[in-house]
Amino acid sequence: MSIMPSLAFTPTNGSSAHEPFLKFFDCWLVEQNNYLQELISACKDYDRNKNNTRGSAESSQATLQPLINRVLGHYEHYYGAKSRWAKKDVLSMLSPSWKSALEGAFLWIGGWRPTMAFHLLYSKSGIQLEAQLHELIRGIGTGDLGDLSPSQLTRVDELQRKTIREEKELTEKFAKHQETVADSSMVELSHEVSELLRSEQTDHEAEEERVESTLAAKEEGWEEILQEADDIRVRTLKGVIEILTPIQAVHFLIAAAELHLRLHDWGKKRDDRAHRGPH
Repeated sequence: MSIMPSLAFTPTNGSSAHEPFLKFFDCWLVEQNNYLQELISACKDYDRNKNNTRGSAESSQATLQPLINRVLGHYEHYYGAKSRWAKKDVLSMLSPSWKSALEGAFLWIGGWRPTMAFHLLYSKSGIQLEAQLHELIRGIGTGDLGDLSPSQLTRVDELQRKTIREEKELTEKFAKHQETVADSSMVELSHEVSELLRSEQTDHEAEEERVESTLAAKEEGWEEILQEADDIRVRTLKGVIEILTPIQAVHFLIAAAELHLRLHDWGKKRDDRAHRGPH
């Protein structure tokens, strides 16, 4: 899977991750919108050809796989870049300033909750099932997400149960690491620094070194947890795609991109209105 030149940003030593990653993210969104248009176009082409002979239909499905691979590669590139930036500034990855307040309200450990993929799949499946119900009643397969087979549903259910377990375990690990803000090292350090401030005999350099050393250990834990969360996100996305037929995968990726892009747009507009204040 190739990496697009327009996304080839790399973090530099001593630089804040905020601005560089914001530029990367904006470029990544442009690429995502371009892929969305390709997916929609491919879906329309498939619909025009699906009434042809079986061989033509199978050939049409096969032509979708390279596009699906490129889209998955686009997601993998995002998480690869995110991992590199997290080594420089993990806190900004957990509380991304390039996300709107609306998006931030739905974040789970710096990104989308993995089980959301299944809610998206079932929601889109239900919508397409209702839209094509008359064809399904007549025994005409639609090929989209409204036409999931019993075996596919079984596999989706198994993957969902596995993802729920992993998500729960990591949520508990995340909570335990949050609690370390009040562990003995932090409480002792905060007390000693407070005492020094009150006595006005603070050795600022020594104080900062100890604070940074203590917080660095916390950040290492955050980086590990963030990496685990992103690994679950990528594995879940790939797992769902593997269960679907190529055309179903295209429908799923369209729904995922549309939801992400529209939620981002809505959130930015709400933030802009909030910043402007009442007229």
